[in-house]
Amino acid sequence: MSGAADPAPPRSGAPAGRLKKRRDFLRVASRGKRAARPGLVLQAAPGEAGQLRIGFTVTKKVGNAVVRNRTRRRLKEAARLAMPAIEGWDLVLIGRDGTRGRDFRTLVADLRGALRQAGVTP
Repeated sequence: MSGAADPAPPRSGAPAGRLKKRRDFLRVASRGKRAARPGLVLQAAPGEAGQLRIGFTVTKKVGNAVVRNRTRRRLKEAARLAMPAIEGWDLVLIGRDGTRGRDFRTLVADLRGALRQAGVTP
């Protein structure tokens, strides 16, 4: 047995920055396009050239802190897998009640469809 751990799966696309400030979330919500799917809601607005920034949010309607954090982790992993090399966008992923119970492959497909609908990817 070797001491090395299994290598991490390769990342899709460029590393993304994070949206953390309320004003950034509000700017994306007011100026951006919106795409709703059963597993998530995507808001997308043009951002700084050459940079992708993503924000994640889950409301208290979804559940307690444990449920919201699990929902947010699922969204983060779906974003990591589904994001091609996108630049110049600010994205907000909003978790829904259906996010936690949705099959993961279907959740990733929801995100890819929302990206196409919002005009982020062709």
